[in-house]
Amino acid sequence: MNSRLRKLALLVLTLAAVGVVIPAASAASSMTQTPVLTDIRTGRHADFDRVVLDLAGHRPEFFIRCVDQLYQDGSGYPVSLPGTYFLEVRLAPAAAHDDSGNPTYTGPRQFGTPALTNVQAVAITGDFEANLTVGLGLRRDSWHRVFVLSSPTRVVIDVGH
Repeated sequence: MNSRLRKLALLVLTLAAVGVVIPAASAASSMTQTPVLTDIRTGRHADFDRVVLDLAGHRPEFFIRCVDQLYQDGSGYPVSLPGTYFLEVRLAPAAAHDDSGNPTYTGPRQFGTPALTNVQAVAITGDFEANLTVGLGLRRDSWHRVFVLSSPTRVVIDVGH
């Protein structure tokens, strides 16, 4: 009987140890799986302008909307960006920094796009709590589409001329 109690106690301790370690490992791995911005590229095509957000990691969800004004996430301060119309694209989960707070995108946070026909400028307007927000300043209202590509992960924003 004494041997049975020892085996039972060992089993209980093992299960308790596994129960403590597995959730901690899951929480740590979910934090490192947030896709991070590595580059922003732009290009002009025959009928549309394209903005590509290069990401390292899995595919985020995206949300796009037309807004009258772009605002900096967190502070709420207006973002001064050339354009008459504005698109706001939010990626979640996504970030422009790693788990240690180091930037993963080292390019400009805001830049003009003189080679494009309709998109005048691009700005990172938010990078907070696994939400990455990018704003586009447009010359004129036009159609737009957003889609995600894999291998490597890219969020593509097309805006008609």
